Amino acid sequence: MTKSLRFALLAGAALVVAAGAGIVRAQSTPPDAPDPSQPPAPARVRTSPHETVGAVIGDRRTGPRITITYGRPFTKHPKSGEVRKIWGGLVAWDKPDRLGADEATLLLTQAALKFGDVTIPAGAYTLYIVPSETGVSRLAFSSALGKWGVPVDESRDVARIALEKHTLAAPIDQLTIAVEGNSAGDGGLLKIAWETTQFAAAFTVAK
Repeated sequence: MTKSLRFALLAGAALVVAAGAGIVRAQSTPPDAPDPSQPPAPARVRTSPHETVGAVIGDRRTGPRITITYGRPFTKHPKSGEVRKIWGGLVAWDKPDRLGADEATLLLTQAALKFGDVTIPAGAYTLYIVPSETGVSRLAFSSALGKWGVPVDESRDVARIALEKHTLAAPIDQLTIAVEGNSAGDGGLLKIAWETTQFAAAFTVAK
């Protein structure tokens, strides 16, 4: 009897013994596979809900679309319920802030946008804000994509634009960003509102 045949016979016998002892199974379930008899795990609920907002500029079928995806924190602390001071408190004056919660705020534009004399090429950008109490507040467009919102990366700024600051008549409890098209169909307004302050910048679609 050759060595290979003897080995095959011994291996077969070992499998028979193991099967009789209940050791060998026809198919095993990976240790990390979900149990089909159990209900699926509930989706994680974010402390700050995420939202995508946007607008089509001009013709709703052919005009360029602008969208912003961001986390929307509340004025109240998520754990203690304490009402927080936002501008000049949670969001410091004259320092870059993530403008949202969790992942960095993302803007997608299908067309180049002109904010005053600054042109933002079509594409994807991370947004963050540098608010100022007495100076000029600015909105930054960064090419550093796919990151967590903090720390803010200022090294890859594409441009910064000036924001107009207004006081709201009634407070807004949750950070709200909006893009609105204008009646002329050639541009619109980007707005950021929270607490009793609104920042805004008008834009046109570059031609």
